[in-house]
Amino acid sequence: MTSFDRRPSLAERHDLEPHPEGGWYRRTWTSDHPLITRRGERDAASAIHYLLPDGQGSRWHAVASDELWLWHGPGLLELWLEPEPAPRLLGSPERADTEQQIVVPAGAWQRAFARGDVLVSCVVCPGFDFADFQLADD
Repeated sequence: MTSFDRRPSLAERHDLEPHPEGGWYRRTWTSDHPLITRRGERDAASAIHYLLPDGQGSRWHAVASDELWLWHGPGLLELWLEPEPAPRLLGSPERADTEQQIVVPAGAWQRAFARGDVLVSCVVCPGFDFADFQLADD
């Protein structure tokens, strides 16, 4: 979980606010093209910057759309996806054991854990709507 006692300098620099799942975020882009989905009208896609400070993690959650995670650094991000037994790592292309982008399929339960302060972008298609977001009970 994330402590919101103080706003990290990287969150200040990128104007990020607390996210309900933990971490810090800001929507950076929303498509101008609407889509009609089973859940109603949604933007075609959207993107956020998302920051997890070192040693902190997000809560288990699911999003009703596909989500593309893109690494910016500097730390590593463990991305846990149900039912996979081990996390996938987002990190530097200098490392052989990391990926720089990971797709989380629509509806998959996921959580993230930071090894070092880590900034990523998340692109959601169809675009993110909190009505399509589920948080697991603690």
